[in-house]
Amino acid sequence: VQLVESGGGLVQAGGSLRLSCAASGNIFSIKTMGWYRQVPGKQRDLVATISSGGGSTNYADSVKGRFTISRGNNMNTWYLQMNSLNSEDTAVYYCYAHSSWLKNELDYWGQGTQVTVPS
Repeated sequence: VQLVESGGGLVQAGGSLRLSCAASGNIFSIKTMGWYRQVPGKQRDLVATISSGGGSTNYADSVKGRFTISRGNNMNTWYLQMNSLNSEDTAVYYCYAHSSWLKNELDYWGQGTQVTVPS
Protein backbone atom coordinates (compact mmCIF):
# COMPACT_ATOMS: atom_id res chain seq x y z
CA VAL A 1 0.00 0.00 0.00
CA GLN A 2 1.32 3.42 -0.93
CA LEU A 3 -0.07 6.64 0.53
CA VAL A 4 0.25 10.19 -0.79
CA GLU A 5 -1.03 13.22 1.12
CA SER A 6 -1.94 16.59 -0.25
CA GLY A 7 -3.58 19.78 0.96
CA GLY A 8 -1.25 21.12 3.63
CA GLY A 9 -0.12 24.70 3.79
CA LEU A 10 -0.17 27.97 5.69
CA VAL A 11 -3.47 29.20 7.10
CA GLN A 12 -4.37 31.93 9.54
CA ALA A 13 -5.84 31.13 12.92
CA GLY A 14 -9.53 30.41 12.64
CA GLY A 15 -9.18 29.23 9.07
CA SER A 16 -9.74 25.86 7.45
CA LEU A 17 -7.79 23.32 5.45
CA ARG A 18 -8.67 20.00 3.89
CA LEU A 19 -6.11 17.24 3.69
CA SER A 20 -6.44 14.38 1.25
CA CYS A 21 -4.81 10.96 1.21
CA ALA A 22 -4.71 8.80 -1.89
CA ALA A 23 -3.95 5.11 -1.48
CA SER A 24 -2.75 2.68 -4.12
CA GLY A 25 -1.78 -0.96 -4.15
CA ASN A 26 -3.69 -3.54 -2.11
CA ILE A 27 -6.32 -1.10 -0.89
CA PHE A 28 -8.77 -3.90 -0.16
CA SER A 29 -6.55 -4.97 2.72
CA ILE A 30 -7.01 -1.62 4.50
CA LYS A 31 -9.14 -1.94 7.63
CA THR A 32 -8.49 1.42 9.27
CA MET A 33 -7.42 4.71 7.72
CA GLY A 34 -6.60 7.95 9.38
CA TRP A 35 -4.33 10.86 10.22
CA TYR A 36 -1.54 11.44 12.71
CA ARG A 37 0.52 14.55 13.33
CA GLN A 38 3.96 15.26 14.67
CA VAL A 39 5.74 18.30 16.00
CA PRO A 40 9.58 18.31 15.96
CA GLY A 41 10.97 16.67 19.07
CA LYS A 42 7.68 15.04 20.01
CA GLN A 43 6.00 11.73 19.29
CA ARG A 44 3.59 11.21 16.46
CA ASP A 45 0.05 11.57 17.81
CA LEU A 46 -3.26 10.27 16.55
CA VAL A 47 -5.58 12.90 15.10
CA ALA A 48 -8.45 10.84 13.70
CA THR A 49 -9.23 7.41 12.30
CA ILE A 50 -12.10 5.90 10.37
CA SER A 51 -12.95 2.28 9.68
CA SER A 52 -12.85 1.05 6.10
CA GLY A 53 -16.60 0.60 6.28
CA GLY A 54 -16.95 4.19 7.35
CA GLY A 55 -19.11 3.41 10.32
CA SER A 56 -16.62 4.06 13.08
CA THR A 57 -14.58 7.18 13.71
CA ASN A 58 -12.21 8.19 16.47
CA TYR A 59 -10.78 11.61 17.27
CA ALA A 60 -8.18 13.06 19.56
CA ASP A 61 -9.83 15.17 22.25
CA SER A 62 -7.94 18.24 21.03
CA VAL A 63 -9.63 18.16 17.62
CA LYS A 64 -13.15 16.97 18.46
CA GLY A 65 -15.76 19.31 17.08
CA ARG A 66 -13.24 21.00 14.77
CA PHE A 67 -11.88 18.23 12.54
CA THR A 68 -13.84 15.71 10.50
CA ILE A 69 -12.46 12.58 8.89
CA SER A 70 -14.24 11.05 5.93
CA ARG A 71 -13.53 8.69 3.09
CA GLY A 72 -14.43 8.51 -0.55
CA ASN A 73 -16.82 5.94 -1.89
CA ASN A 74 -14.07 3.94 -3.55
CA MET A 75 -12.06 3.47 -0.35
CA ASN A 76 -8.80 4.64 -1.88
CA THR A 77 -9.14 8.24 -0.72
CA TRP A 78 -9.79 9.79 2.66
CA TYR A 79 -9.90 13.30 3.94
CA LEU A 80 -9.39 15.43 7.00
CA GLN A 81 -11.44 18.61 7.11
CA MET A 82 -9.85 20.94 9.62
CA ASN A 83 -11.80 23.97 10.84
CA SER A 84 -11.13 26.61 13.47
CA LEU A 85 -7.41 25.99 13.22
CA ASN A 86 -5.08 27.38 15.84
CA SER A 87 -1.33 27.53 16.36
CA GLU A 88 -1.37 24.28 18.33
CA ASP A 89 -2.48 22.48 15.17
CA THR A 90 0.84 23.34 13.51
CA ALA A 91 2.53 20.04 12.68
CA VAL A 92 3.44 17.62 9.95
CA TYR A 93 0.34 15.57 9.21
CA TYR A 94 0.76 11.95 8.14
CA CYS A 95 -1.73 9.81 6.34
CA TYR A 96 -2.05 6.36 7.90
CA ALA A 97 -3.50 3.00 6.95
CA HIS A 98 -3.69 -0.27 8.82
CA SER A 99 -3.78 -3.33 6.62
CA SER A 100 -4.81 -6.86 7.47
CA TRP A 101 -3.99 -9.41 4.78
CA LEU A 102 -3.27 -13.12 5.01
CA LYS A 103 -2.54 -12.94 8.74
CA ASN A 104 -0.22 -9.98 8.23
CA GLU A 105 -0.99 -6.82 10.16
CA LEU A 106 0.88 -3.83 8.72
CA ASP A 107 0.86 -0.08 9.16
CA TYR A 108 1.55 2.28 6.27
CA TRP A 109 2.44 5.95 6.29
CA GLY A 110 2.48 8.77 3.82
CA GLN A 111 5.39 11.16 3.44
CA GLY A 112 3.74 13.89 5.50
CA THR A 113 2.38 17.32 4.70
CA GLN A 114 3.11 20.48 6.68
CA VAL A 115 0.29 22.47 8.23
CA THR A 116 1.29 25.82 9.68
CA VAL A 117 -0.99 28.11 11.67
CA PRO A 118 0.90 31.21 12.82
CA SER A 119 0.25 32.37 16.36
